[in-house]
Amino acid sequence: MPTVVKCPTCQKPVEWTTNSPFRPFCSERCKLIDLGEWATEKYTIPVKPEINPQLLDELGYDEGEFFKAPEND
Repeated sequence: MPTVVKCPTCQKPVEWTTNSPFRPFCSERCKLIDLGEWATEKYTIPVKPEINPQLLDELGYDEGEFFKAPEND
């Protein structure tokens, strides 16, 4: 018995088999709708910034200076 999942876009049942080329989506249309949502940044993956800009200010670093490539002596 094949696994059945819901299409992330329209919630229609989709069999998880090679007969469903757009899985987990039910169709190319639903796949492209989802891609468009990512492209317009409706969906995002939250990330914690690696550098705290406030801390850089407190330490007296200028952002441009901090990110400039080191010079070879």
